[in-house]
Amino acid sequence: MKLYAPWEKAFKKVSTPFEHFLHAQTTTGMVLMLMTVLALILANTSLTEAYSHFFHTKINIAIGSWELSHSIHHWINDGLMAIFFFIIGLEIKREILVGELSNIKVAILPILAAIGGMAFPALIYSIVNYGEIGANGWGIPMATDIAFAISALVLLGKRVPVALVTFLVALAIVDDLGAVIVIAIFYTDQINMIALSLAGVAFLVMVAFNRFGIHAILPYFIIGLFMWFFMLESGVHATIAGVIAALTIPSIPKRTPASFTKDTKNLLLEYENYPAKSDHTLHEKQKTILQNLKDKIDEVGTPASRLEHDLHLPIALVIIPLFALANAGISIDFHSVGNTIMQPVALGVIAGLIFGKIIGIFGVSWLAIKLKLAKLPHNSSMSQIFGVASLGGIGFTMSIFVADLAFIGQENLIFQAKIGILAASLFAGLFGYFWLRIILKK
Repeated sequence: MKLYAPWEKAFKKVSTPFEHFLHAQTTTGMVLMLMTVLALILANTSLTEAYSHFFHTKINIAIGSWELSHSIHHWINDGLMAIFFFIIGLEIKREILVGELSNIKVAILPILAAIGGMAFPALIYSIVNYGEIGANGWGIPMATDIAFAISALVLLGKRVPVALVTFLVALAIVDDLGAVIVIAIFYTDQINMIALSLAGVAFLVMVAFNRFGIHAILPYFIIGLFMWFFMLESGVHATIAGVIAALTIPSIPKRTPASFTKDTKNLLLEYENYPAKSDHTLHEKQKTILQNLKDKIDEVGTPASRLEHDLHLPIALVIIPLFALANAGISIDFHSVGNTIMQPVALGVIAGLIFGKIIGIFGVSWLAIKLKLAKLPHNSSMSQIFGVASLGGIGFTMSIFVADLAFIGQENLIFQAKIGILAASLFAGLFGYFWLRIILKK
């Protein structure tokens, strides 16, 4: 019989479904949308000055004569977003080891589609901006926002084939990996080799932890923090440290499931041999057995899976919404929006995210299937792939992130890029959603 605190039963009726709701990708997309709208409201009302002042406020960390000083905006983009990239690294690792990318026959279609979905948007943007001041922004339309794209698909309900959702998830994971590589290679200006070498040493220490079978998370966290700092000082974007750190986190359990089952049964039998002192107090031996059982539960799981589970909510409900609040606040002069959209940067982003993604994802998928290099996801059609290709044009989070890197100190170009991202993401999301809604009804 389970014992409840006075209000626990009533609270559980509310909290349990809510927790499941929070874990859904749809929630992430909804919160992200709300924070984007809030950022736009703050940037276009009398609160705009307070909004701007808040995110430009400096936060300093000083130890003696050493000081690290950045604005709140900078701490979010370089600090908190490193945790977001850490989760991306864990997801990539999981997908490659045991997920949809572990079987090349299954993975080949989303991999090829993702490559096409990165190459064509970049090509279209480069054509539009050839010889222009904003030519460096070719990486902006390459990205797909996984939260928004999957949310739009999930909103369509059970009519969506499971394999189609899997296809989009795998595609988005490969897309994220591509974005990380582009940021690391092409959006790094000057490199401090000493700092980069120290970051490399920190990485090797974490690899050694993994090889020695260390499953405690604290040592990885401490060394990972040093690696993040050295990466920040090196000139390579600090968020890359998050992805690299994730690769070192153990993904193999210390105990096999069969061994866990056997030991658990023995412990439970032993537990029953020591009667509890009362309804509310355990026997001392029972406490020891329960602690032993907890240790074995930890051993059958992996640090990578625990971190992915534990960090999901903080990232979905705090870090990404904060990023949207700090970066989506565009002060819009509605009289000049039409003129802004026609600027090469905005036009290149819009054309890349809308047409480039459809040509890249749908076109490459169609070609791969025709050439028998890959097969359609189970119970899906090319019409549905077309809809997913459109959803791939929602480039919000990563596109804004790349725009800030591509046009450092060029606020006018960043503004044009963000206008293009918002316009293209809105169109791509609505078009993809309604296309799939009509197709799935048929």
